[in-house]
Parts: sequence; structure tokens; C-alpha cells
Amino acid sequence: MIINNNVKRFLTIASFMMALAIAIGAFGAHGLKSIVEPKLLITYHTGVEYHFYNTLGLFAASFVMFLKENSKKAVVASWLIFIGTIIFSFSLYLLVILNAPYLGAITPIGGTLQIIGWVLLAISILKD
Repeated sequence: MIINNNVKRFLTIASFMMALAIAIGAFGAHGLKSIVEPKLLITYHTGVEYHFYNTLGLFAASFVMFLKENSKKAVVASWLIFIGTIIFSFSLYLLVILNAPYLGAITPIGGTLQIIGWVLLAISILKD
């Protein structure tokens, strides 16, 4: 079984993203608990949740790329999901850690990229 470079790339990215999600989640649960107000911890937790969900999704997207190895849409969709997750989750992490509410203004950009990525992945499954 030969795995193409895009599949390898996104399986690797997803693996590192999962390790990072676990570490960031643990930091929030143990390191921030005593120094951040509960309302901000909820915001932080939202970032961690979406980080996990979309990282699991990158594993699924890698599977789609494996099955449809010539699908450029699946590759673009995976990049959008990845970049969207970084923007969405990390803007929330930094908002909480730096107590910088203005960072919440860029969070929807990440969410929009994630949505576009998931829709494009569905299109690649149906059309390619």
C-alpha cells in the first residue's frame, strides 16, 4: 500500500495537532484554572473542543485523500480546516492567556474557514 505525500502530510499534521490539543487542554485544566476567571475558562475550553473536533476531522480528511488520491478539492479542504482551526482555536487561547478580548474579532474567520473546508470536503466526496 502506497500512501501519497498529501495523505502523509495531513496524517502527520493531524498527529501533531492532536498532541498539541491534549497539551493545551491539560494546560487549561491545570495551569489556568487558578489564575483565570471561570468565564474565560469556558472560552478557552471552546477553543480546545474545536481543536479536538477538527483535528479528528483531519484524520478523516486524510482518509478521503487516500481514497480519492487525485482530489485537489480534498487537499484544499484539508488546508482550510487546518488553517481555520489554528485561527479559531489559537485566537481563543491567546484571548484568554493575554486577556485580550479584541482577539475574539478574528475567531469567526477561523470558523468560516472550517465551514468552507468541510463543505468543500463534502463536495470532493460527491464530485471527484
